[in-house]
Amino acid sequence: MRGKKRIYYIIGGILLVLAATWGITHLVRKDRPADMLDEVEMTDSAEVEAITYKYGIPTDRYNVNYGIVEDRQNLSSILQRHGLSVNDVHRLNERAKGTFDARKVKSGQAYAVFTTKDSLPRTRFFVYEESPKTYIVFDLRGEYSVRRGENPSEWKRQEVKGQVESSLWVAMQQSNTSPQLAMKLSDIFGWTIDFFGLQKQDEFRVIYEQEYVDGNSLENFHILAASFAHEDSLYYAIPFVQDGEELYYNERGNSLEGAFLKAPLDFYRISSRFSNSRFHPVLKRYRAHHGVDYAAPTGTPVYAIGSGKVIAKGYEAGGGGNYLKIKHNGVYVSTYMHLSRFAKGIQVGSQVAQKEVIGYVGATGLATGPHLDFRVHENGKPINPLTIKSQPKKPISPENKAAFTLVCDSLVRELQQL
Repeated sequence: MRGKKRIYYIIGGILLVLAATWGITHLVRKDRPADMLDEVEMTDSAEVEAITYKYGIPTDRYNVNYGIVEDRQNLSSILQRHGLSVNDVHRLNERAKGTFDARKVKSGQAYAVFTTKDSLPRTRFFVYEESPKTYIVFDLRGEYSVRRGENPSEWKRQEVKGQVESSLWVAMQQSNTSPQLAMKLSDIFGWTIDFFGLQKQDEFRVIYEQEYVDGNSLENFHILAASFAHEDSLYYAIPFVQDGEELYYNERGNSLEGAFLKAPLDFYRISSRFSNSRFHPVLKRYRAHHGVDYAAPTGTPVYAIGSGKVIAKGYEAGGGGNYLKIKHNGVYVSTYMHLSRFAKGIQVGSQVAQKEVIGYVGATGLATGPHLDFRVHENGKPINPLTIKSQPKKPISPENKAAFTLVCDSLVRELQQL
């Protein structure tokens, strides 16, 4: 009986060793393409664990040269410098179809070349960094192949609190936060707050997540909660998923998104307001100006303030220059003038979505400098675009009210404690 037990112990020990070895091997191989497996000769666990991977490639087995795509360089010129023939590059371009257009290699982007450690090095991989997060691997072994990869990223929770002195953009910089976060806030509060009318001492508080790759921050944000004190009012933005869609709501459960944006472009000053008697800088006389002028650099994107249909597109030499008109419903029509050009595909009859780019700021027609002349008509009569009322999207439903209240109360407390 004792002999049988000893045999069982021996067999069990062998099985445990095999299981542990299998686990280590598969742990190291996790998240690597199948065609990478032939790059590693498995010997013992210590050697396997020492292997370093980048882009899914075992860097220890190659010499790696990093570079930046220079002006007027393309994939062909780079690869030919590393030993590939014109025919090789052509074959690689064919393999890349459906994965990456090799003509879109841009100057300023990083790349890496992996060569063998032989006395006569041979290029085995070329990796083009399409963005800080994504890359393209050109596998130059065998029949050649091309695949797209993504660097692992992490989202870090952060907080910021600050006051506006000149602009929200500058305030973000002064708070050691990316100014791009100001763009996110304008997207969220754009139906509620006129960001062209911010005042000194307006205060913002934001709890957010920012994406990082290799310790470097990306301009990708997710607002977890925000508040904005403006004109003696305090506005909250609380995210909540309802009917499969995440929207931002105020503390009363009403959606912050409305039928119309407060402004048709981002973060530029108002140079002229709605008036029945304004001195025209070109004509040198007083006349009605039933719109709002937004001074902005030529080429600044212009958005449709709401969804609708393009009913006019043209050029007015002695007035509005390149202009568009959008009919939003049976009541409202918006007009955009002095555009430098129209967005691609915009035609009379086009259906446009809210905040879709419809054109770009310019100085066409009767204009002294680049700006957007923006107008709104209500039932055929001009109204001040800055006072247009916008109905919000549907509020928190009764069945979700309790869950929203719990989330809202918690986030509001966090914002108040910043």
